[in-house]
Amino acid sequence: MNHPFGDWDGSVVDARRVQTGLAQQVVLRDDFAKPLRHVGGFDVGFEEDGTITRAAAILLDAGNLDVVANEVVRIPTTMPYVPGLLSFRELPALLAALERLPHPPDIAFVDGHGIAHPRRLGIAAHFGVATGLPSIGVAKKVLVGTSATALHDMRGAFTSLRDGGERIGWLLRSKVRCNPLIVSPGHRVSMASAPELVMRFTKNYRLPEPTRLADRLASRRGGTDSSSLPQP
Repeated sequence: MNHPFGDWDGSVVDARRVQTGLAQQVVLRDDFAKPLRHVGGFDVGFEEDGTITRAAAILLDAGNLDVVANEVVRIPTTMPYVPGLLSFRELPALLAALERLPHPPDIAFVDGHGIAHPRRLGIAAHFGVATGLPSIGVAKKVLVGTSATALHDMRGAFTSLRDGGERIGWLLRSKVRCNPLIVSPGHRVSMASAPELVMRFTKNYRLPEPTRLADRLASRRGGTDSSSLPQP
């Protein structure tokens, strides 16, 4: 695993420099196992007024989406929230949760942005570069970029998200009459494959199953810990 923050000196200004450098390592072509055997979901929440970072990792069978394993890690929060620098706040806990899984997934779905980020290194891209894992960002709100084309209210419809003429991701209608997801490749996944992969693992909800279940663990929705999930 690469050092997640390179030679970062701990400052906000230098974090942006590190992001720009790490973004050059992002691979935007398909380089994942086929067929997929296991997919992972990753999300972060906070406890005790933000002083504790709570990261959730879940491993699913790619064929039937049964839960193979899930882990929750709590560590002290070491950085305040700074817009555009989410990964510097959340990545240490996510990496710790990944390490607890019995084995890494073939592809990781991360709650947050991939390259749909001002410096093209959202948390899903940063996670992918740091771990070497194929990754996709699945976010709920646009961080940067606009779409010139209206999105049809049809399940599976998607349209380009662009920033300064560059395609950085997609608006994806994963569920009818719900706000679209912002989907972007993180690492070792092509732009064209990202929305198809998200829809492949989306069932009856707005979120794909990997990040939906990770979100429940990270936010404690439906229960305090993994007892609220289907058990492996």
